[in-house]
Amino acid sequence: MEKKKKFAVVLAGCGVFDGSEIHEATMTLYAIMKNQGEYEIFAPDIMQHHVINHISGDEMKESRNVLIESARIARGKIRALNEFRSEDFDAVIFPGGFGAAKNLSGFAFDGPDCKVNPEVERTVKDMVNSGKPIGALCISPAIMAKILDKPVLTIGQDEGTSKAVESMGATHKTTGHGEVVVDPDYKLVTSPCYMLDANILHIAEGADAVVKEIFGMF
Repeated sequence: MEKKKKFAVVLAGCGVFDGSEIHEATMTLYAIMKNQGEYEIFAPDIMQHHVINHISGDEMKESRNVLIESARIARGKIRALNEFRSEDFDAVIFPGGFGAAKNLSGFAFDGPDCKVNPEVERTVKDMVNSGKPIGALCISPAIMAKILDKPVLTIGQDEGTSKAVESMGATHKTTGHGEVVVDPDYKLVTSPCYMLDANILHIAEGADAVVKEIFGMF
C-alpha cells in the first residue's frame, strides 16, 4: 500500500479577525483527508498582535498566544513551527484569516513593506528548496509575495490588495470561487476563498481545488 502524502498546515491563531479563518482551516484539513492524505498542524509560538471581539469587532484588553489559540482548531494536537522540518512533509498549506497578515506577517499594517515571521519564512523557503508544493488561501498569498521572488498568485479580485502584492514583485491573476492559480516554478497553489464574498461551500470548493492541484504535483 502506498504511503499517504503528508501535509503540514500552518495556522495563525483562532478566528478570522485576529487569527486563522476557521472555515478555511477546517476545510483544508477536510480536503486533505478527503483526498487520501494526512496532516500535521503547526503554528508559531508567539504572541498575537492583538485580540479582537468577533461580535463587536472591537479590540480587547488582553493578550493571547498564537500557538495556544491555534490549538483550539487543532483539538490540542499541534506543534510549534520551529519544529517543522521539510523532509518530514510532502506539502505545506497556509489557510487565511487576518492572523496571516497580523501574526505570520505584518502585511495588514505595513503592506508591501511588511516583515514575515522568521519561522514562516524558513518553512516556505525550505519547501521551495526541497521542490515541494505550497498552498496558500485567502490573504496568505501576500506572504508568498514577500518571501518569494516574483511568484504568480491570486488573492481574488480586490484591487488594493492585488496592487500591493504586485508592488512586492508578484504577478497577480484575478480569480473567482474555487479557482486556483499555479506557479509551476515554485509549485505554489493559491485560491481566494474569503477574499471574495463567499460562504462555507465556496471555501470547501477552494480548499479542495488547492489540495487536488497539489496532489497532481506528486
